[in-house]
Amino acid sequence: MIISPCISICRTDPKTGYCYGCGRSNDEKKIWKLENTSDEWKKKNITEIKNRLNGWQLESFEESYDYKIKNGISLFKKNLKDEKI
Repeated sequence: MIISPCISICRTDPKTGYCYGCGRSNDEKKIWKLENTSDEWKKKNITEIKNRLNGWQLESFEESYDYKIKNGISLFKKNLKDEKI
């Protein structure tokens, strides 16, 4: 199973149409939720996302996405949870 690239920073750039957090378009987000979306498409989409992002945005995405894969929660959500404690 391929984990969704959503890192819980859900705001769309009005100029590009891509999410500031995960770099996906609204259409790509919808495709991720479909039951019949293949792992092959998802892997390709993650590659496209990484090619779309650069600099601090790419670094932030990769760090949070890696954390989400290993821990089941995005780094952003973890930090929010820690702040409430």
